[in-house]
Amino acid sequence: MARVDMTETENGGARNERSGSRFRSVLDRWRGDRGIWRRGIVLAGTAVLLTLLMVFHAEIPNRIGNLGSLTETFLPWLGVFVPLLLVLALLRRSATALVALLLPAVVWLNLFGGLITDKSGTGGDLTVATHNVNADNPDPEGTARQIAGSGADVVALEELKGDMVPVYERGLADTYKYHSVQGTVGLWSRYPLNDTRPVDIGMGWTRAMRSTVATPQGNVAVYVAHLPSVRVKLNAGFTANQRDNSADALGEAIAADPHERIVLLGDLNGTMNDRSLNGVTSQLRSTQGASGDGFGFSWPASFPMARIDQIMVKGVEPVSSWTLPETKSDHLPIAARVRL
Repeated sequence: MARVDMTETENGGARNERSGSRFRSVLDRWRGDRGIWRRGIVLAGTAVLLTLLMVFHAEIPNRIGNLGSLTETFLPWLGVFVPLLLVLALLRRSATALVALLLPAVVWLNLFGGLITDKSGTGGDLTVATHNVNADNPDPEGTARQIAGSGADVVALEELKGDMVPVYERGLADTYKYHSVQGTVGLWSRYPLNDTRPVDIGMGWTRAMRSTVATPQGNVAVYVAHLPSVRVKLNAGFTANQRDNSADALGEAIAADPHERIVLLGDLNGTMNDRSLNGVTSQLRSTQGASGDGFGFSWPASFPMARIDQIMVKGVEPVSSWTLPETKSDHLPIAARVRL
C-alpha cells in the first residue's frame, strides 16, 4: 500500500513538473520574441475603446436613435468582450494587448462586480413579487398556480388581458384575500388594500396603479406599473420615447406620495443603468442591487439578457431578491423580501 501511495505521489510530482516546464518554455519564448510589444496594437486599441464605452456610457447621446439608452440596457454584456479579447491576445502573443485588457477588466468589475456576489440575507417582514404574465400566455391557469405557490405576501401582475382576468382571479383567490385590477395591471395581497386607484402615466389607458397595503408592521404604499414597450428598429433606432415620458410621469406620482414606505413592482421595460428612467431610479433603490444574487435577468425568459422587471423600494430595507421559476410568459417572475 505504501508503494502505491508513493507511486501516486511521484506521478503527481512528475505531472506538476511537466506543467511547470511547459509554462517556463512559453515564458522563455515570449521573452525572446522581439515583436511581443509591437503586435496586437489593434487589439489593444479595441480594449481601450471598450473601456471608454463603459466609463463614458452616460455621454453617449440619446438624440440619435436613443443609442445611449440602448447601450445602457445591455451594458453588463460588454464584459463578454474581455475574455474574447484575452484569447485573441494570447493567440497573437501580444503583451501590449494583454496589458491594455486590464483596463476594461478593472472597469467592468468596478461597475458590476458587486452584483456577482450573493448579498441575500435572512429575515424580513414582507415578501413581494411581480410578473408580466404576457397577454398571450397559453396557460394562465398554470401561471396563476405558480404565482400562488411562490410564498409572496403581495403579488403584482402586468399585461392582464381582459378575458383572462377572471382566470387569474380564480387561481389566486385561495391564497390572496384582497385584490384589485386596474386596467391591465393588478395587485393581489394577503393583507387589506386601501386607497386603491389608477395612476396616469400618459398612456391613454390604465397601465399603472397604486394601493396602500395594511401589513402587520404598518402601511406600505405599493405601486404597480407596466411602462410602454421599446423596440429596436433599423430605421428608427431604440424607440423608447413613450416609455421615457411614462417613466417621468410615474416618477412624479411617486414623488408626490406622502407615504414614507414605498414599493414599486412592475415591468419598466428598462434597466437600472438606463438614464431615461432617472425619474424613478433617483428616488428608489433596486432590491436586486442591494440584496440579490447575480444580475437577476428577467427577459426574455428563454435566455434572460436584461432585468427589465423591477422591484424597487423606499423607506424599507431589502433583505433578499431572486427570480422565480419560468412560467408560460416571456418574462421571468421576480421576488424580494424586505424588512419594514
